[in-house]
Amino acid sequence: MWSRREDERLLTGGGRYVADLVVPGCLDAVFVRSGVAHGVLSAVDCSEARRVAGVVGAWSAADFPSGLHVPYTPSAGLSAEEAVAGREWPALVKERVRYPGEAVAVVVGEDRYRAEDGAAEVAFQVGPLPAVVTPRAAADDSVRLFDGLSNVAFQGAAGEPIEESVWRRAAVVVEAEYRQQLLMPTPMECRTILAVPGGDRLTVWSGHQAPHRLRGQLAALLGWPVDRIRVVAPDTGGAFGSKSAIFPEYVVVVFLAVLLGRPVRWIEDRMESMLTATRGRGQDQRVRLAADADGQLLAYELTIDADVGAYPHLGAGLPMQTARMATGPYRTPRVYATVRSVLTNTMATYPYRGAGRPEATIALERSMDALARRLRIDPAELRRRNLLPPESFPYRTPTGRVYDSGDYGAALDLALETLDYAGWRAEQARRRGDPSALPLGIGLSCYVERSGGEPGGLHEFAGVEAREDGTVIARCGSASSGQGHETTFSALVAEELGVDQVRVELVEGDTDELPDGVGSFASRSAQVAGAALRQACELLVQEARARAAGLWGLPVAEVAWSGGAVSPARGGAAMDLGELVKATGPLRVEDRFESDMGFPFGAHAAVAEVDPELGTVRVLRLVAVDDCGVVLNPMIVKGQAFGSAVQGLGQALYEGIPFDDDGVPRLANGLLDYLVPTAAEIPPITVKDTCTPSPGTPLGAKGAGESGCIGTPAAIVNAVADALRLADPGVLRMPLTPDVVWRAAR
Repeated sequence: MWSRREDERLLTGGGRYVADLVVPGCLDAVFVRSGVAHGVLSAVDCSEARRVAGVVGAWSAADFPSGLHVPYTPSAGLSAEEAVAGREWPALVKERVRYPGEAVAVVVGEDRYRAEDGAAEVAFQVGPLPAVVTPRAAADDSVRLFDGLSNVAFQGAAGEPIEESVWRRAAVVVEAEYRQQLLMPTPMECRTILAVPGGDRLTVWSGHQAPHRLRGQLAALLGWPVDRIRVVAPDTGGAFGSKSAIFPEYVVVVFLAVLLGRPVRWIEDRMESMLTATRGRGQDQRVRLAADADGQLLAYELTIDADVGAYPHLGAGLPMQTARMATGPYRTPRVYATVRSVLTNTMATYPYRGAGRPEATIALERSMDALARRLRIDPAELRRRNLLPPESFPYRTPTGRVYDSGDYGAALDLALETLDYAGWRAEQARRRGDPSALPLGIGLSCYVERSGGEPGGLHEFAGVEAREDGTVIARCGSASSGQGHETTFSALVAEELGVDQVRVELVEGDTDELPDGVGSFASRSAQVAGAALRQACELLVQEARARAAGLWGLPVAEVAWSGGAVSPARGGAAMDLGELVKATGPLRVEDRFESDMGFPFGAHAAVAEVDPELGTVRVLRLVAVDDCGVVLNPMIVKGQAFGSAVQGLGQALYEGIPFDDDGVPRLANGLLDYLVPTAAEIPPITVKDTCTPSPGTPLGAKGAGESGCIGTPAAIVNAVADALRLADPGVLRMPLTPDVVWRAAR
């Protein structure tokens, strides 16, 4: 088992984050934010702020160029030009506040303390307007966020409409409504950016998941060629999807650094993050699921009203991920999913760990349990009857996805065996016969997800360089935010080249090191970036053999490669990489690798005990069985599965943004108001896996980082519904707070 190379450095204070960087003459930026969710900005006065000692400057939108706004950059179907048209996202509010915490001014000081003092002196007025914070409330356009434009910014569909006769002929039809609450990604390190001008170039440091994307966006903003900008992602304290975009604060910081000719830094604090960082999930869903008398699925219809926040720039098309994955792991002949992306008075919705797939899984799996109750079929048996069999792959779903490989039944069987499903069912029956015993429920969730990204983004750049001292530099266009790239990628390169892992150094997250790169998101690191590094290693070996052949006057076919060295195939002294470089000059290869999508899958199972009088839920056991194809590092994959399961637990039981009537989040006490699971709330979790290699990548790997967020929530909610024996699954709305459970029990 490999040890993690990063851990000693990170756990002993040796990490280097943006806030740790010491830059002479650096200024700190502080943003002045609206306390109103929706309103008209009538005046901003920065004059008193400019008089504060140590304040270098203070600006409102009136002091900035009119074109300074968040640029729209098309990316992987997350938004669309037509959704953004007419809906400018200003870097600082010009006339109208559209979400709580939107920045109305910025103050720059010699340090953060002086900038904060200056920010306290900025005066402004906002005339409140009615606010809407759910897509259902906003969709009727009674409160419009942009004059003359509908709040519905995008509409889409996957699959084909289903005739009403299908529903009429079905033996049973389950109908339900679900609400997927808005969530906060809540990484340990909030958003960061440091812009350092120098000569005719600008170096930007940011804890970012996609440095090359950020470079392109900033170049477009400034009207510069991309080679004038260098973006570096140093150590990053988590992201979960929330750090792969450009934000208003980034635009302002970069503009001020160029304007002032001095380094400018912004470090988001926790309260800022809770108010203005991106949101995840946020869907109102309506479902219809039809089956025959034997439980064979006939049709599934999913209608989505999605909250995409006040500006559609980041995620207007994101709910299409839910629509395209609506089929789940089942042989449902007719599936139709429709999407409306609706603007609300909240910060923009953006990918959060799972990004569209948890929403699809929760809707379908909760409906599967409701269908099982209606048919009086065991939920596990109902799923077995409908899971796609191994021989059906590759399988084109009714919504247009092409699943690569899988043995869905094996994952379900392993989850049931690991949980001791029969034993818990027996305990449940015993409790139901004992009036004094607390109700017990068992919940299941089978899922399939998409990993690697969408067409147009299924590629990565990688390079490998051998040096005279025998070391190997591996370069990759990704950027780790805690996934263990230093460990996994270094070991992968060492294994491919046959050298000791200590000789391999990984370089990533720096746009000067590679001509292009895509980044780390969508569970793509091992599947796409890992395969790119493998391809680069193969090219390096080919080049090394060709050089050796030239040195020795042999055909390339008569030069062997083994253990990081070349040698004549018919016998003779071997020459290692370092010696070859000394003899023939620098040896470096780079290439772009193209991947297919991957479709990881799994089955999660939960046992929960419910107190109907108190509304409390105690998860007694959670089992997560995931299949991400070939596992490159079992320790890291298990950690990813465990961590994401904990986040799935948070969505099911604890996390959700509470809003006042005026649309402002009730988060005055920080993480005391937005609950995330701590060690005390984590139940016994067993993580296991099956292995179905992906035929679409040379490593056979599929994405591994998002499984728990996708499979766990539905399993827990289904367990609670099972304990309470609910006929209407829609009465349970996440998070399952004691109030929600108490009301559902009645």
